[in-house]
Amino acid sequence: MGVSAVADVLTHVLAGYVIGTLLSMRYGWMRPVHVTLVMIGALVPDFVKVELLLPDPAVSFLLGSPFSWAPLHTLVGTLIVALFGSLFVAPELRRQALALIVVGVVSHHILDIVLVTATGYSYAVFWPISDYRFPAADLFLSSDRWPALVAGVSALVVWLLSRWSADG
Repeated sequence: MGVSAVADVLTHVLAGYVIGTLLSMRYGWMRPVHVTLVMIGALVPDFVKVELLLPDPAVSFLLGSPFSWAPLHTLVGTLIVALFGSLFVAPELRRQALALIVVGVVSHHILDIVLVTATGYSYAVFWPISDYRFPAADLFLSSDRWPALVAGVSALVVWLLSRWSADG
């Protein structure tokens, strides 16, 4: 994985941390494990990167039918992964875990919708329900490192705030 890919993944994880920590400051029941669920959710759409290890054509060959990892980077695909992920917690905690994972998933998709694209439009987030592509906000490239820096500074500020509010 190149430096730009690491910066992209780091940005998503740090954004999940910021959101999860801010939620934990608002909701007293949230603990570090809950923040971690938001962070994991922020990574879920990038599970599509398994394609680097198992390319679509190789999986198609092994299965004997057409195959693509691409649906993992859509809202429907990530919701299915989130549902499966919520099965790894106790039944009485599944709704809560699912909600927190989905918060992270949504943060990832929002950050990806604002990426600079060649077409000026985002990917089809709602596929297979809809092929609609939002106009891209063209704020930054996924290969830019400054979003990771901004996310890192934000995470540091939120971490300091959470420590300060816990002491106060």
